[in-house]
Amino acid sequence: MTALGRHVLIEFYGCPSDIIENNALIEKFMRGAADYSGATIVESVFHHFNPYGVSGAVIIAESHLTIHTWPEYGFASVDVYTCGDSVNPWKAADYLSEKLQAKKTESFEVPRGMVDKIRQFAEQEIEEVKVKPQELEGVK
Repeated sequence: MTALGRHVLIEFYGCPSDIIENNALIEKFMRGAADYSGATIVESVFHHFNPYGVSGAVIIAESHLTIHTWPEYGFASVDVYTCGDSVNPWKAADYLSEKLQAKKTESFEVPRGMVDKIRQFAEQEIEEVKVKPQELEGVK
């Protein structure tokens, strides 16, 4: 392992405004993306802004998915941050591209928690860096 996590940033262009304006639909799609990627959903919170736009987060045992929408521009911005090897953040990106009906999608991945840097800047010697198993009791 070279990094603890993977952070995929996705820009969705040309999305129908009626889709990315719908708070309940956005939450459904974001939870669906988390599920499709193999994540374990802990909870979610979404907010509809006046006059328009949605922001929300799906907290997963492996980290989180977040979204911000600008229906007036047909644009949505999504972050999918996962830790460990059990979740594929690119599956979430593909799922959302389809559900948001984006005409164009741009994305890139940023490694998070680079193991070399963790070791370099730690106050003590670290022999092994690994993602701890998640405590999933009570998680649905």
